Amino acid sequence: MNTISSGAVIGVAALHLYFLVLEMFFWTKPLGRRTFGLTTEFAQASKTLAANQGLYNGFLAAGLAWGVYAGPTDGYTLKLFFLCCVIIAGIFGAATANRKILWVQALPGAIALALVCVSR
Repeated sequence: MNTISSGAVIGVAALHLYFLVLEMFFWTKPLGRRTFGLTTEFAQASKTLAANQGLYNGFLAAGLAWGVYAGPTDGYTLKLFFLCCVIIAGIFGAATANRKILWVQALPGAIALALVCVSR
């Protein structure tokens, strides 16, 4: 069960690395604008904010990877903390920006959190 929960945590970390790349490097490009439904003008005006947001997603990914690397005992608390951060950020994003964030970010985080708790 620990392998499954670690795989789920790695999956959430990979999602956040993808968000980092989209927000830091593709925000103003066609892929980023299409993904987030942005106009060229808005993307250009908000690219610094998006890069900052992408950096935070990178920190979430790093924390989750750290939790997996630390192993099932030492990494348990790290995984709990960073998965809770992912879920809270997803709920906040869904409430303030786009409801889709609940399904793309918070739900995978919640599933991984449940698997980590069950594997304990």
